[in-house]
Amino acid sequence: MPRFTTKLFTDLAIWMIIFGLLTGISFPFFALWLGLPAQQILTPKFWMATLGAGLLLGTINYMLARRVVRPRLQLLANHMHVVESTIRDATFSGNWRHCSTEHCRVAVDSNDEIGESARAFNDLVEALFRSKEVEQAVSDFSKTLSSQLELDLLSSQALEMLLQHTNALAGALLIEKSGRMEVVAQHGLDNPAALADSDYVRKAMRTRKTQCVEFPEGVQVEAVMARFCPKEIIVTSVEFKENSLGVIILASNQAFNPEVSWLLELFRQGFGLALNNALIHAHLQHIAALDALTGAYNRRFGMARLHEEFNRSNRSSAPLGLIMVDLDHFKHINDTYGHLIGDRVLHLTSDSIRNSLRGGDLMIRYGGEEFLVVLPAAKLKEATDIAERIRCIIAKLNVQDGEQTVRLTASFGVSAYPEDNAIDIEELISHVDTALYQAKAQGRNQVVIANTNPGST
Repeated sequence: MPRFTTKLFTDLAIWMIIFGLLTGISFPFFALWLGLPAQQILTPKFWMATLGAGLLLGTINYMLARRVVRPRLQLLANHMHVVESTIRDATFSGNWRHCSTEHCRVAVDSNDEIGESARAFNDLVEALFRSKEVEQAVSDFSKTLSSQLELDLLSSQALEMLLQHTNALAGALLIEKSGRMEVVAQHGLDNPAALADSDYVRKAMRTRKTQCVEFPEGVQVEAVMARFCPKEIIVTSVEFKENSLGVIILASNQAFNPEVSWLLELFRQGFGLALNNALIHAHLQHIAALDALTGAYNRRFGMARLHEEFNRSNRSSAPLGLIMVDLDHFKHINDTYGHLIGDRVLHLTSDSIRNSLRGGDLMIRYGGEEFLVVLPAAKLKEATDIAERIRCIIAKLNVQDGEQTVRLTASFGVSAYPEDNAIDIEELISHVDTALYQAKAQGRNQVVIANTNPGST
């Protein structure tokens, strides 16, 4: 309909009055059609009466519309002002505590266009605040990614935020290391190590595509989700420059909201770069911790790890074995055959020691030709057996220098905590060092157990 002014209710009043006047003008003709006497109808008095009645009808219609519709529209306008003011204040203050859909919702109390407008307004408010939540989540996630280079901390914090913002009850982050998948962070899983062999994980790494797997009621998923029966699982890869670095797994006891996929995609974009940086950092740290010649931990890093293992053993009363290894006559080998042969001897020795150790054992280059072997959870008997095995392997080694053969032997000092009553790691090292020099004094190429009884000889 054509507009007369810039105000809706003014236009409504004009149209209502026009409608009333038209009704008043047409009423006499309607009366004639009904058969009323023309001499009573076609009079100025009757015309004025019908026009007045039409004008009154238009005015009453306008007042009713104003009374019923305007308050609802005013309520919508007031809430819009409240939302605008709240968002503006929160934007500059950073305090979004009072910004919520409950705070700004309009009551929907009619099943018509006004009610639909209220519903649309509420949907707009909900979408607006959901958008802010997503923005805040991405911002928090970005801060976490930019503030962490340590792989373990980055992984655990990233997974925690993913669980929080997706409402997942369980999840895990796996990365590829040396061709195998390794769980670096997990929550809510009873057997997370089993995920490394999951077909979903392998497929995500291979295809770099997100998988959403739904399960019927009561179906248990393998053995890794044993704390609850998931309704849906999301498995997606973490990529950097089109290379799969790892896999994110999220599980929920209800279907994920469609927004979760969008949020996860936003997280993945930044997480791939951060994870790649953390992996590079971990690799550089590993390189910095190693002795370039032997591949053993250097003394600075190795001693820090030894202190960690000793403190852990002290707290849990778990055994800790320690072996000191020293190559026999190494100075003579260096002086006679040169440093190249000496380096080959050290390299062969370190390889022999490394190949004789268990998965969690540590080898430290303690000095020039001295190595310190740390054996978590090893009692004295086991530590002694390992030392004897290494001694036998080294005794079979030889290095060719032209037509000459350099034969190798080594001496060993062994002890284990808490069988060794050392009060700290320095005393434990002192005991194995004393045992080592006793082995050398007794003729070399042998294993000597540290004597920790003060009065004995």
